[in-house]
Amino acid sequence: MHQSEQCVSDRAWCDWLALSFQRPTEWQIPASVPAVIKAGLFAGLKRALCVSVRKRLSLLLHSVLTMTTAAQTQELFRCAEAVCFDVDSTVIREEGIDELAKFCGVGDAVTEMTRKAMGGSVSFQTALSERLSIIKCSREQVNKLITDHPPQLTPGIRELVEKLHQRNVKVFLISGGFRCIVEHVASQLNIPLHHVYANRLKFYFNGEYAGFDESQPTAQSGGKGRVISMLKEQYGFKNIVMIGDGATDLEACPPASAFIGFGGNVVRQQVKEKSLWYVTSFGELLKELEKI
Repeated sequence: MHQSEQCVSDRAWCDWLALSFQRPTEWQIPASVPAVIKAGLFAGLKRALCVSVRKRLSLLLHSVLTMTTAAQTQELFRCAEAVCFDVDSTVIREEGIDELAKFCGVGDAVTEMTRKAMGGSVSFQTALSERLSIIKCSREQVNKLITDHPPQLTPGIRELVEKLHQRNVKVFLISGGFRCIVEHVASQLNIPLHHVYANRLKFYFNGEYAGFDESQPTAQSGGKGRVISMLKEQYGFKNIVMIGDGATDLEACPPASAFIGFGGNVVRQQVKEKSLWYVTSFGELLKELEKI
């Protein structure tokens, strides 16, 4: 067969396969299909189809699989017993440590380190330690930041948390940020303070910075996953969902039953590409709950 005729034939096969995926109940393999392809359709197509058609097939299969896994994630969210939210750049619009750094006059040096930490290019504990060693905030500075520049809630989060509470879904905040700031956010959302997991700053008796509590799970890489494992053991949750914008949120699944990537404040490409379901507003999650 001439090469151009072979490509036309291959495109026809790919179009037939695409139609089959759209109407799986009507799958029929034509009698003219060679036995080797009947025995192993996907393996046979991979060998037989020209390069351009194989690309089309790959995109088709990826699309089908993505739609399936996204639907499964949505179902897990609708039926969740507990939902855990990251805080910085998810529940609130800013990165708390960056705002603290700006307030203390070292914003530029810290912002780049935060970007690397959230993108997963350096370990979280290393990035946290290095950033705090630059900031060296006092207790007075932290309190003044919260008073003068309180965290700004992301649009839709208040309504989403309220809806989850109405459905008796437990809501937790799991953050690599600072407990003193996250507790302020929890109070605004009527989330119990014992549902907050975050890092603790330490100060000397005169209020000067003395470090952070490195024993907290959220101070370590993989810490959010450890918190979720603790919650499953403590409460007996079978279905718990993690929502966040960063690499430390993504790596919490498993043990989380599902992960939902959030890009409403900042899009981290690595997280977007690896998320089975990626949303850019909490309104999308509210709509999903309305399907119940």
